[in-house]
Amino acid sequence: MTNYEKRPDVVASLTAEQYRVTQENGTERPGTGEYLENKQAGIYVDIVSGEPLFASASKYESGCGWPSFVKPIEPDNVVELRDTSHGMIRTEVRSRHGDSHLGHVFPDGPMDRGGLRYCINSAALRFIAKEDMEDEGYGQYVDQVEDLV
Repeated sequence: MTNYEKRPDVVASLTAEQYRVTQENGTERPGTGEYLENKQAGIYVDIVSGEPLFASASKYESGCGWPSFVKPIEPDNVVELRDTSHGMIRTEVRSRHGDSHLGHVFPDGPMDRGGLRYCINSAALRFIAKEDMEDEGYGQYVDQVEDLV
């Protein structure tokens, strides 16, 4: 079993935007994220800890300006917290082991796929293409990814 954790050397190597989003609870501007239009088969992992978060099979186009997913690939790796910042009541999503701010979850996703929309900042993620998953230690998730084209 892989030990996912927040490591200071990884945090120190983050770009300014990745640091602002994951460590300071920031949000990237809508429509600007690296993975918003990504339609490759693969898995999305926490940029800090590498823990598996979302699969391409659960990604969909929500029109919100951020990558959207209907469910986590490993529910135990995603922590949901009440967020009352900015005069709103929302549910923040963080990675369990990396403690990275990922985004928020909303109850307005596709009803036929569970009704949730995990609205996630690309800056909090690292994408691993399906063909690289085995080599990078994520082979057990290959059956949960698919092309979105």
